[in-house]
Amino acid sequence: VQLQASGGGLVEPGGSLRLSCAASGTIWIINTMTWSRQAPGKERELVADMHDSAATNDAVKGRFTISRDDDRNILYLQMNDLKPEDTAVYYCFGDIVDYSGHRHTTWGRGTLVTVSS
Repeated sequence: VQLQASGGGLVEPGGSLRLSCAASGTIWIINTMTWSRQAPGKERELVADMHDSAATNDAVKGRFTISRDDDRNILYLQMNDLKPEDTAVYYCFGDIVDYSGHRHTTWGRGTLVTVSS
């Protein structure tokens, strides 16, 4: 099982981006998928959890929305009203069981989001 994140880029303050994280492999059960981010010089922090809305980072509430296409096993993060402090490398994480019953806890490669004028 692998995760591939994409969609990052340079955007002006107030702009929007949508990140995607495609899960591939023999996927049987997705226990959870999440988005986290790591800003320069800071520790990685959770942004949003597909199965736990209460875990959404306070800094992004009302601006970011997590969703998933179950048919295609793609996790999205719609980011609106972006702020310079949202600048970070964004990572997706999956807790996924494959057809053989093997559990994978996997991080995708990050995608860089830069918010700057």
